[in-house]
Amino acid sequence: MTTEKCDITPNTIVGDLLRDYPELEDKLIEIAPVFSKLKNPVLRKTVAKVATLKQAAQIAGMPVAMLINKLRSEVNMGQIDIEHDKEEIKEKPDWVSEGKIVNEYDASIDIENGLHPAAKVTREILSLNENDIYLLITPFLPAPLIKIIEDKGYKTYSEQIDNQTWHTYIVRK
Repeated sequence: MTTEKCDITPNTIVGDLLRDYPELEDKLIEIAPVFSKLKNPVLRKTVAKVATLKQAAQIAGMPVAMLINKLRSEVNMGQIDIEHDKEEIKEKPDWVSEGKIVNEYDASIDIENGLHPAAKVTREILSLNENDIYLLITPFLPAPLIKIIEDKGYKTYSEQIDNQTWHTYIVRK
């Protein structure tokens, strides 16, 4: 009995992709070295289970169509057209102010050690008062975590500080 493999689209979960096409792990890392973190078992069990390929492309700072079609090509799937590939550039919102930051968490060391920051961040943002800002510092855009936070009713704004630093500001809606 053969099991059907997942299609490779922007909505494909990274963990499903790697389960169905384990040979793509090295290609994913070759395309974007930031994905080497997926070799960490903890991140593999957490981030890979919720991150979509669209979010992975955001993390890698590359067009989603490029990532999807490179992966599809590796497993002899045809190329697909992907609409709305350009993410809108967000202007820094007025609510983002260094003076309003009440809690700052540099998750870089935890991530390097295989700890996922989601539980800590979602717990700590609960204590935010109106207009207070929580600053999350990460080595890449934490796209899956941003979605979780926004789904819980918070606003976020992320900016890339340098090649290895992202600041994500979090405030109550």
